[in-house]
Amino acid sequence: STCSCCGSDRIVKMGEDITETLEVIPRQWKVIQTVREKFTCRACEKITQPPAPFHPIPRGWAGPSLLAMIVFEKYGQHQPLNRQAERYAREGVDLSLSTLADQVGAVAELLKPLHALIEAHVFTAARLHGDDTTVPLLARGGTKTARLWTYVRDDRPFDGTAPPAVVFRFSPDRAGEHPTKHLMGWQGILQADAYAGYNQLYDAARKPGPVASALCWSHARRKFFELADVQTNIRKGKSAKEISPIAVEAVKRIDALFEIERMVNGQTPEARLEMRQRQSAPLVADLEHWLRGERALLSKHAKVAKAIDYLLSPHHWPGFTRFLEDGRICLSNNAAERSLRGVALGRKSWLFAGSERGGHRAAAIYTLIGTA
Repeated sequence: STCSCCGSDRIVKMGEDITETLEVIPRQWKVIQTVREKFTCRACEKITQPPAPFHPIPRGWAGPSLLAMIVFEKYGQHQPLNRQAERYAREGVDLSLSTLADQVGAVAELLKPLHALIEAHVFTAARLHGDDTTVPLLARGGTKTARLWTYVRDDRPFDGTAPPAVVFRFSPDRAGEHPTKHLMGWQGILQADAYAGYNQLYDAARKPGPVASALCWSHARRKFFELADVQTNIRKGKSAKEISPIAVEAVKRIDALFEIERMVNGQTPEARLEMRQRQSAPLVADLEHWLRGERALLSKHAKVAKAIDYLLSPHHWPGFTRFLEDGRICLSNNAAERSLRGVALGRKSWLFAGSERGGHRAAAIYTLIGTA
């Protein structure tokens, strides 16, 4: 109200400066007590009481926000339950590990209807991305290698309007019977790697009909890229002479196909197919002719020969070239690999699945988080 220099009260505001400070308010825990009074009638002797408040888990004590936090911290933020329990204890809330595990199991059971709806949506797609990743499973004397399978519906690359979604499934091993069981009754185009376990799906005698295979050019490119990656090879102490010129040229030619795909991404299937027939088909034909000529001059033990054989195998080449026949097919299976990224990150934190039941719970929750 007065001048800080001379003390005069003849001061007029001429402007202001604003300083912003980012601060955090620590999380607060609270116990909500709902008092429900009982009354008895002196006339008819009937006892009345208001109904109990709703809990997501019957006869439970945890509110929905707390349950959502526990589950998302575990599967979305990759925080194992023991770390959560320690952090909650430091905040003054003592929740045992077994208690938290019970809550996760109850939430997985509670959300089954949502999981079923997502599953029904995904398996009505005409095209799916499929892949799997390892999950250590606790077993007697150590761990064994189990699997999480992913099936992704993403129609956006060909201008589809259906919401993208993903379904995860768990299995104790990688036997081919698992994808056959997962996709029972489904027919369409499966974009996946060249894993032999999918072969039962491609059988012409399959009911309701064979699944069409569309293989991933990123997998094929990776085999050449590892032989053409100059910096990595030098870092490993290999000389420049070990860099395969055939692999370098193959990577350049495959990259040209991906460049065309970037231009058609998000367009209609018809527009994508027209562009591919006009630009990609000649490049693929030239690539095949060139690789077959180079392969005839190579020893079967050459590393680049194995990369060429993977691409040109009679069992694989039709799957690699199917994108030239259908505008809905993508050139790579990266959508499925992206969906598994959270599992790969979480695996470093929670280390293993404690049981098969825990693996199935994880698949159900990953389905919801991955779709969201």
